[in-house]
Formats: sequence, C-alpha cells, structure tokens
Amino acid sequence: MARKSSTGKTAKSPINIGIIGLGRAGFSMHTTELESRGDKFNIVAACDPLPQQRERFAAKFPQAKVYKTVEELLADPQVELFDVANRTNEHFATAMAALKTGKFVFLEKPICLTYAEARKLQAAGEKTGRLFIRHNRRFEPAFLHAREIIASGILGKVYEIKLARHGYQRRDDWQTLTSEGGGQLNNWGPHLIDHALQFLDYKVRDVWSDLKLTAAVGDAEDHLKIVFRGESGLLVDVEISGGVAIPAPVYAVYGTKGAMISNDEKTFILKYLDPKLKLKPRKAKKGTPLGFSSNNDLRWIEKEIPVKAPNGLVMASVWDFMYDEIRLGKKSPITVAQAAEVVKYTELARKKSGYYAS
Repeated sequence: MARKSSTGKTAKSPINIGIIGLGRAGFSMHTTELESRGDKFNIVAACDPLPQQRERFAAKFPQAKVYKTVEELLADPQVELFDVANRTNEHFATAMAALKTGKFVFLEKPICLTYAEARKLQAAGEKTGRLFIRHNRRFEPAFLHAREIIASGILGKVYEIKLARHGYQRRDDWQTLTSEGGGQLNNWGPHLIDHALQFLDYKVRDVWSDLKLTAAVGDAEDHLKIVFRGESGLLVDVEISGGVAIPAPVYAVYGTKGAMISNDEKTFILKYLDPKLKLKPRKAKKGTPLGFSSNNDLRWIEKEIPVKAPNGLVMASVWDFMYDEIRLGKKSPITVAQAAEVVKYTELARKKSGYYAS
C-alpha cells in the first residue's frame, strides 16, 4: 500500500526533495540522477554550509530554495524527502534529526560510523518505515550480471569471488582524514561489502582484514583487503586501493567447472567446460608418473560477452525503487537491516586489521 506523505501528496505525484550537502555526492551525482527522473522527483530545496556550493546549486536550480544550515532545510514544509549527502561523520546525526520530522529520508552510504549507530538507525527506520538507503551499486549492471551467470551453474560450484577496485592517486581531500570519517573502508567499502554479503546471502563464518596507507596524504587508509568466508565455504576477497598502479580484474569468479573475469565492467571473459562433455572416470594413482598428467579429455568453451543487467537495471534505479515504495507501496529490495549488516562488517574489518589500534 502506498504511503501518504506528510505534505499530503499521493500516488504518482513527484516527490519533493531537499538535498542536504552539495558536494560530489549531493550535487555532482544525486542532482544528475534526479534530473533524469523529473516525472518522479522534484528538487525543491538544498543546504550547504559553503557559500560557493550554495551559489553553484542556485545557478543550476533557480526555482529551488537554498539554505545554509540543516536545521533550516528540515523546517521547510514543502520538502517530503530529505536526501542526506553531507560528510560521512555527519550522516548519523543528520538522518536521525530528519526522521524526527516525520518525513522520508534517503541516506547516502556509509549510513554511519559504528554498528551501535547502525542499530539505532535500523530501529528508527523500521519503526517509521521512512528510511531508505542509497546502496546504489546493488543495481550495478556487472554485479547483477555476475550473479546471473553464477546462478546459471555453467561455472560449476563457485568457491571464490574476487572483487577489486584499484587506482593510484595522491588524494588530499577530507576523504583522507579519519576525523572526517574518511578512508577507503568508508568510501568504497560499503559498496563492495554489500556485494560480498549478497554473494554470501549474509551467512558469514569469519572475516580477515588488512588496512594500509600507501599513496594518499591523510591519515586514513587508502588500501584495504577483506576476505569473507561464508558458511558454505565460499570465499569473497574484497580489495580496494588508491595505491595500485596496474589494476587487477574488477571481477574474478572461480568455479569447479570454469571461471570468468571482467576487467572493465563492460564485458565478461568466460572459460568453462562444455556442459555436454561427459568426463571419463579417473582415479588417483600412487605410482610415479613418467610425465605430467594429461588434460586432453577436457573440452573448453571460451567466450567474451557484453555486460547486460537483467530488466535493464542501472545504479540510478535505486531512486526508482524508493519512489515505487513511497508512492506505489512496492517494497524496495534494499533494507535498513541489510545496510546495518554492512556497517557491522565494516566495523569488524576495521578492528581486525589493527590499523587503528591505539
């Protein structure tokens, strides 16, 4: 059932949005995605403490109100949904304050800095039914297509998945400072941890992690590795780095009957045993062989296919799912409980690495 907003709007009318924070996320990403969905969303207001950010927004959206403080925006009666896109260390307090207005809240990742805060957000979100999470890469075409290929069984039983995002950058902005909630674990981490948990169906046996500072100039980590072992035995290896000059494949999937990689999220390269092949029974022998074992009885299929998401989903589809839940009553596949699990394992990775040990 569709939910009536606090401003009295009903099904199929555009949702009036107020954006909190006009930086890279709020201005560069969110406004672009919202403009392409003008039939569903209407940007009516925004706030940012920096005058240059407010001026840039006002020039692009002259019809919208512009405020300096969060408190001013939260008091705007025209806004139905608050889009929280300010700095990482401000997400929790801002989202909680926004929820207290009784209006809808769309919260950028990471939703907060600690699992204790995540549990509070989860409780508030489940109580009100008005909190939505921007885990937009849940709808990344390559991720969705990879899951589809794995589910098809052509790779056999998948036993290891590697997820990597590499680059080399001497970054020097607030995302490199621990005081601001910076670091790759909070920046890219939520995306790939969310992917890992999806691959594992949230059934995690144990976690190993390592954090390092390699190329950035702040004090927060810019290189991380987290290895998840699922209850099924499946390993998901997550590596994110701002200090790797030659990147590894973005996706690498290993199965008992084949493997696949993607270097660019545009194509998948697959190599797998011909499903029609009937392998002859073989037994291990104790004797000393005269040479290397032969694999002449294997028949491989090798192909390169374009990435294509099922149902044409893209990362910006996260807005469509939120609209459909608010206006049409269709449940979004992203839950606050799932987002809280991402924070849980983010915190665990931080603690296990020892990088922040005092």
